[in-house]
Amino acid sequence: MDAQALRERFVLIESKRETLLRLLEQPDLGTLRIDVNQALEEMDDLIEEFQKTFPNSDSPQN
Repeated sequence: MDAQALRERFVLIESKRETLLRLLEQPDLGTLRIDVNQALEEMDDLIEEFQKTFPNSDSPQN
C-alpha cells in the first residue's frame, strides 16, 4: 500500500473521532463513558503517530 492510500484511509479513520466526541456528550452513557474516553485517547495517539510518520499529511489537527 502506498503512502497516499494510507493517508486516504487515515482521513476516514480520523473523521470517526467526531462521532466519539458526540457520543461522549450523551448524558446517559453510564460506564461506557470509560470506553469512549479510552477510544479517544488511543485515537489521539494514533493521529499523533501518523503525523510523525507522515509529516506532510494534509489531515486536520485535533
